[in-house]
Amino acid sequence: MSVVAAHINDAGITALDSKRILYREPGFALLDDDRLTTGNEAYAAARIKPRRIQHNYWSNLVTTPLADQRFRHLSAADLASRQLEQMWRPLAATHKDLIVAVPPYMSTNNLGLLLGIASEIKLPVIAMVDSAVAATRREYKNAVPVHIDMSLHSTSLTRLAQPGRTQIDRVEILDSCGIYALYDVWIRIIAEAFVQQSRFDPLHTAQTEQVLLNRLAGWLTAACSNETVKLDLEYGQLSHEAEIESLELIGAAAPIYQSIASKLRALYRAEDTPAIQLSDRVASLPGLADMLKARVGGAVFLLEPGATARGALARCHDQSGSADGISLIRQLPWDQAAVEVRSEQAEQAHSARPTHLLFDHMAYRIEDLPLVLGTKIAEGERTIPLPAEMPGVSRRHCSVRSQNGQCVLEDHSRYGTFLNGHRIDGSAVLQVGDILRLGSPGHELQLIATDESHGA
Repeated sequence: MSVVAAHINDAGITALDSKRILYREPGFALLDDDRLTTGNEAYAAARIKPRRIQHNYWSNLVTTPLADQRFRHLSAADLASRQLEQMWRPLAATHKDLIVAVPPYMSTNNLGLLLGIASEIKLPVIAMVDSAVAATRREYKNAVPVHIDMSLHSTSLTRLAQPGRTQIDRVEILDSCGIYALYDVWIRIIAEAFVQQSRFDPLHTAQTEQVLLNRLAGWLTAACSNETVKLDLEYGQLSHEAEIESLELIGAAAPIYQSIASKLRALYRAEDTPAIQLSDRVASLPGLADMLKARVGGAVFLLEPGATARGALARCHDQSGSADGISLIRQLPWDQAAVEVRSEQAEQAHSARPTHLLFDHMAYRIEDLPLVLGTKIAEGERTIPLPAEMPGVSRRHCSVRSQNGQCVLEDHSRYGTFLNGHRIDGSAVLQVGDILRLGSPGHELQLIATDESHGA
């Protein structure tokens, strides 16, 4: 009898033991003719029977009835329970204990409900660990790690502290930036490619739309290593072919990719060397790893499939206890060799350095001497005075300066300074095109560069 570790991520719930992956199926449920199925079987009908599909139950794990009147007798908790049952049933005879790695968006109430479900269906849970902590098995010397994972409906970014072990420092969740939103975008542009090149519309029938969804993962894998992707689809005994440039797929994902990059930049302080750790799911998205390296800088590390569950299994297998005594593990020792991130190995972000800060149609030069923003500035400082009536603006709110070849923003306020909509953590490196916001609803300032500086 051996221990199983399961990673709860509805884009692909994974269970494995020390030998192999035992289960990897998405968080989809199909309610059809009083029969409830989950995972791959439900996913295979996602575009054929969309009104009978549920795929939000893991991201909204509650006991309230489903909104659809036809299924008011069920709740998200019922659907999660059924999927866990279907996962565990074939494993119960040969495996004695279960470790669960949970996503950071789950609240205390969600986790309590999850343990309640496990107890009710007799899942032998012995430990519950944060997924980012489970995935991070080594120290990143001289750098600050941020673990990025993506579920069906959100992206999680977890900044990790390293006081002799890995532990959670700060977590940010980007809602509406998940795998399923990307799939919708990519299915539309792939369908357009078929229409333009073969005069066949795969969105015309539910069956061919489902085929697009089923084939999408393979096409994305091809896009990661090829400039173009060859598309083929059979319908009505006819074969249809098309071709799409990988850059077109990447461009279509740009709004979500940019949101992730902006949030990640706000998590790093100006003095930090980024160590960006990507789950295999994030790493498999065409162009995202390269874009994060270009926009954020630092070093990027790609994890293998099942890394989160495998990390949980390796370090939590000796835990014991009942569901009543289980609490979330938010820190773990490392069990793999450290990686030293040298400054010469960590790439600088590929973006022009701003030379001016634009506010109220005036451009203020950014120099070594700080340019201070606030409602009441000390005598002798270079300043951009702001109207005092705006709520959330401090007397000496923040400053911008050139430092070590970078443009650095420092927050001095108790209200926070926002970079491209995200609150920074004390300081941040600025790039051309960035937008700063101070106060609420706020003053906005834009980072620009002059033609002279670009030419130089």
